[in-house]
Amino acid sequence: MNRLTGRTVIVTGAAQGIGAAYAIALARDGANVAVCDILDPAATVAAIEEAGGEAFGHVCDITDAAAVAGFIAAVMERFGAITGLVNNAALFATLRTKPIEEVSSEEFDRVLRVNVRGTFEMIKAVLPAMRGQGYGKIVNIASGTIFKGTPFMVPYVASKGAMLGLTRSVAREVGGAGICVNCVAPGLTMSEALGDNPDYSGDLATATVKSRCLPRDQMPEDLTGIVSFLLSADSDFMTGQTVVVDGGSIMH
Repeated sequence: MNRLTGRTVIVTGAAQGIGAAYAIALARDGANVAVCDILDPAATVAAIEEAGGEAFGHVCDITDAAAVAGFIAAVMERFGAITGLVNNAALFATLRTKPIEEVSSEEFDRVLRVNVRGTFEMIKAVLPAMRGQGYGKIVNIASGTIFKGTPFMVPYVASKGAMLGLTRSVAREVGGAGICVNCVAPGLTMSEALGDNPDYSGDLATATVKSRCLPRDQMPEDLTGIVSFLLSADSDFMTGQTVVVDGGSIMH
């Protein structure tokens, strides 16, 4: 399938894990892919290029407005347009579950700074290009935890709840410019980074699988199809929506 041919898509947090899976799948669907991360995304770029795709990588802290502006300028210089943005970068895999009383103010601020303000900075930075061409697709990544009210994950759940607010508000603000803004809410996804965190690979993972209509682990590849759809012309009359992809744990 080449439904993204001719489109240029940015994926944040794409040096590894789910972000890398998005980037590789979108390139396979025909997109030119620009990836950024606080880690070097060279491996993701190499994987795309080895498969015959076009990719550009950049080390970028999405909470740094100047760094984001530099990245967007580099993408425009390389590809001449920005058709889509996937706001994947977030703090999650390294966070430990804990009661709210044990969450420091510094940790709470750090999670919201990356997960919420980083998404805000990226959206703000791509809008001039999208407005100028009269078209664009923005896909924010939330989490099924916001529907479950998952305990012991307060900073993360709060940050992902903010994705719904951002999605809905920005969708109404930019729809007249031909820009669609939607959101994906994944279930617990067994990316490589989760293997180092026992909080997500033990009882929580087992309980999550048991709650699903499709009782198995969710993998990064289970999310790439919906993201590609939301970036394509197939979803041109869809905006402000949140799609849950979790094997049927949540029915929303």
